[in-house]
Amino acid sequence: MEERIAPSLLRQARQRAGLNQAELARRSGVSRSVLSVYESGRREPSSEALARILAAAGFRLGLRPAVRELDDERAGRILEQVLDLAEALPGRRRGALRYPSIVRSTR
Repeated sequence: MEERIAPSLLRQARQRAGLNQAELARRSGVSRSVLSVYESGRREPSSEALARILAAAGFRLGLRPAVRELDDERAGRILEQVLDLAEALPGRRRGALRYPSIVRSTR
């Protein structure tokens, strides 16, 4: 079953802004009945309409990458692995690759 995010997002934005449907509809340039239909999930707003309504409530619609950020310790382990692989490449001049030592955090 497809999860609909827009109804909840619109309702939460409106409530957090302290607006009723009529006021948010007026500010965003849609009718109150259309806003009600969007909030109930009976109709899906276009991305432009969703962004405009959220902006009228004082919020911004944005996208974030689904990739989680690396913490320093994990990034260090990955760097160690990459450098170890680089050392093993055929045809590479011998000699140690230099990189700073990695201090493990005590979190």
